[in-house]
Parts: sequence; structure tokens; C-alpha cells
Amino acid sequence: SVYPIMGLLGIIILIVIFARAIAFKPNNLPDIENDSVEFDNDKAVFCLQELIKCKTISSADKSLEDPKEFDKLFSLLPKLYPDIYSKLEKIPLKNRGILLKWKGESSEKPSVMMSHFDVVPVNEELWLKPPFKAEICDGYLWGRGAVDTKITLNGALFSANELAKLNFIPKNDIYFAFSGEEEINGKFASEAVEYFEKNNVNVDLVVDEGGAVVQDVFPGVKKPCGLIGIAEKGMVDVLYTTKSNGGHASAPKPHTPVGVLSKACANVENKPFKMKLSTPVKLMFDTLGRHSTFFFRLIFANLWCFSWVLDLLGKKQGGEINALLRTTVAFTQMKGSSAPNVIPPEASMISNIRINPCNNVDGVLSEIKRKVNSDFIEVTKITSFEPSRISRVDCESYDKVASAVASTFNGAIVSPYLMFQCSDSRSYGKISDKVYRFSSTEL
Repeated sequence: SVYPIMGLLGIIILIVIFARAIAFKPNNLPDIENDSVEFDNDKAVFCLQELIKCKTISSADKSLEDPKEFDKLFSLLPKLYPDIYSKLEKIPLKNRGILLKWKGESSEKPSVMMSHFDVVPVNEELWLKPPFKAEICDGYLWGRGAVDTKITLNGALFSANELAKLNFIPKNDIYFAFSGEEEINGKFASEAVEYFEKNNVNVDLVVDEGGAVVQDVFPGVKKPCGLIGIAEKGMVDVLYTTKSNGGHASAPKPHTPVGVLSKACANVENKPFKMKLSTPVKLMFDTLGRHSTFFFRLIFANLWCFSWVLDLLGKKQGGEINALLRTTVAFTQMKGSSAPNVIPPEASMISNIRINPCNNVDGVLSEIKRKVNSDFIEVTKITSFEPSRISRVDCESYDKVASAVASTFNGAIVSPYLMFQCSDSRSYGKISDKVYRFSSTEL
């Protein structure tokens, strides 16, 4: 009879599932250095406050920018970090940014410390505290750009300044690449990469903004997690347009342009992209899953059997888990008639799509058109970036960053992860497979 065989097979599968979960224990942890570090904490906070007070808002519309605020920040840096700034070689580039070189004992394995000092516009009336006064209240510093990402700019230069006071010379050259146009997808980062290429600078390590130390972000894990981005998703903004003869709303046809677009929107949202586990996500699940409760270890140790659980969870709940699993689509804008009783001759909507490293821009656009499934809608690409290059974790450079995170935030579980947002660091994938995204903050 087939039933005894099926029963035996079921028992074997259960044994395998439980055995894999039991064996699914934490791997070797990063090295932790217990050396105490002394520095002037109040001075570090003061320097960050002074940077935040610079109203360095960037905009594609240059008339909305204030060049004097950027000049103010440029003039501040030598004053805030005098011991290191005097030792740095200033490398002039055309686009708005700062490229500096700290000469080391060797040029064999140079590092690049990245950040950006421009910020997005702000509706000041909606803030509880003034966004550009850098006030401290109940232990929190309030300010536009504090986390994104003047804190990393200050961290890089302040720590270098402290070392320079001690006449420290790095083992290898260190470059500081700070963009003033990251928020508007400017060209400074790609220009810096071109400089490194032309001058045969073989970049061994790049650290940019990205992950942080966070809690309650992974099922069954209660400890804080230090997430190091080893790749970032791609992005494409898509425009959907449909036209009609317009007319008065009192005698509409069965489907108006807005109605046609709404159906297309529903078609896309109701048919999510297929789940595909990229390398960064597999590494993250393999790392953090080992620190989870036994129930979740059953799942993450046996994704060959339970991947459908994650798929279903992502589809139903959305959010960060879903963003890790698939290419996501968010409809963000819709435009139609300027009057409530007029059918628009043309209507449009826009979606922002974040692309899984297992997908690409052209493939995503083709699938979107299939899901829209309408001869009356034109689907066009506005802006796009392919997913970034995936950086290595089996190398000294990653170990160095992981050790620094573990040593600074003792007790945090350090893990690779996939960054959802786009950053300037994607440009560096052209010259290095050791690009890591981590902001030294606890969120």
C-alpha cells in the first residue's frame, strides 16, 4: 500500500526539518576589540550641531538652493577639524562635493569614507523643533540631516581629527568623498569614481551610509542587529498615461481616463512580483535566522520547504520583509482634471519601483506592461538605476567593518543585508566589490 510509504516519507521529512533547525546555530562572530577609546563627546556633538545649522537643501530647481549655506559648511570644516584638515590633500572636482586624501604609509589598499551633506527640503511648520537650529531636548538632537547623513560626515572627520592630534598615520591611504548633491542624484559620486579610475587608485574598501543598529526587525530576534548593506535595490519611476476626448462629467462614457488608470493600478498591486531570494537576503536570513527562536529557526533552516510562508507573509503584510523578498511597486502620484466636473483629456499616474537584485530594469518594465494589460495606457520609464553590484563578505574588508560594528555596539548581531534605498555608493560598484553601507547609529 502507498499509505505506509507516504507515512514513512513524512516522518523522514520531519526528522530532517527538526535536525536542520537544531543544527542551525550562530556562526563564528566578528572579532571584538575591547580597547577603550577616549574622546571629547561634547565636542563631537557640537561639531554635528554646527553642520546641521547649515541649511544645505539641494534641489533640481537651483533657484530653490542657497549657495551661501553650502559655502558656510565648506568654510566650517577647517575650523571644526583643524588637526586633520590641514593634513589632507584637497582634490578639485567639477561637481558639488568634497574629495580629500589622507596620505598613509602605503597606497596599496586605499579606503574611501563616504557621506553627503545635502538634505531634502523640509516643511518647518510641521516640525516639533526648528529643523536647522540643532537643539538638544531630552537627550535627542533635532535637525534636518542629522541622520541623513551629516552624522557620518562628522563621524569620519571628527575621528580622523582625533587621530591626527596623536600624529597617527594610517596604514593605507584614506579618501573622504562627501557629496553635496546626493539627494538629487547628482554626478559627484560618478565623477569621484572616474578620478579613481584615471589615477589607478585600486579602492579596497568603501563605507557609505546605509544600515544601522536596529531592534525588532527580524522575526524571533530580540537582540539589536547591526545591519551592513552589501547591495542595494535598483529603482525605476514609471509613468502611466491615457488619453480621451474629455468632456463634461454629466455624460461620461463607461470608463474615464482616471477609471482606466485605476484598473491598471489595481492590476499591478494585485499581482506582486514573484519572490526571489537574492544573495544579500540569503546571507541575512542565514545569519539572523540562527539567532531566532526555535519556531523561526524551523523556517529559516528549511526554506526549501517553508519559503511559501515568507512569500505569503510578504504579500499580506508588505513592509520590510516583503521588500527583502521581491521587486516592489508603490503608486505615488496621480493627475487628472483641474475641475471636479470635467473629464480630463489626459490622465497620468506614477509608480516608484524598487528592483530586486534578481531582476533588472528592462525585465521589470516588460512585466509591468503585461500586468497593466491595456492598449489605452502608455507605459514609459522616467528615471532608473539597476540594482547595485553585490559586495563580498568573504574578505578582510568586510571582516574589518563587521568587527568595527561589533566592537562599537557590543552585543549587537552583525549581519549583511539588502538596502532598499538608493545611495551614491552604487557608483563605486564599477571599481570595487567591497562597498559597504553602514551608518554608525542606533535607531
